[in-house]
Amino acid sequence: MMSFETVQAYFERFGMADRCMDLKESSATVALAALALGTEEARIAKTLSFLVGEVPVVIVTAGDARIDNHKYKMLFHKKPKMIPGEECEKYIGHRPGGVCPFCLPSTVDVYLDISLKRFDVIYPAAGTDHSAVKLTPEELEKYAGAKGWVDVCKGWQEDPVS
Repeated sequence: MMSFETVQAYFERFGMADRCMDLKESSATVALAALALGTEEARIAKTLSFLVGEVPVVIVTAGDARIDNHKYKMLFHKKPKMIPGEECEKYIGHRPGGVCPFCLPSTVDVYLDISLKRFDVIYPAAGTDHSAVKLTPEELEKYAGAKGWVDVCKGWQEDPVS
């Protein structure tokens, strides 16, 4: 099982362990994490776990974004199929509430949704449901080993008036 210590040790290699926060309060949901960190929900970088066929992928999105089924299918050529909570640790190495894009099995690809790019600072989890790490979107891309930026969400920007 992954832990806060594992993620913190990973960031220690880059001299960034001080960015990892072990929180007293729960950060298991976007709302709880925002409350614990004293920030807006949109800045919570939520890591969603999917199976594309049999292959696990994670997509990190802004806290106020939702997966757009059509955009997702256009990118992955399959309907979004979230990994059930009880199977999350098996595929991703993290338990629900602490799923993050760091220290993942090599079989898991990480994608970042463009909904995160509007912020200078964002807060993904750091391996547990009581943790976070303070990063810029560029740092997230680098340290998560992301495959790239994707546009698979809705709800985070006002729809233009037609």
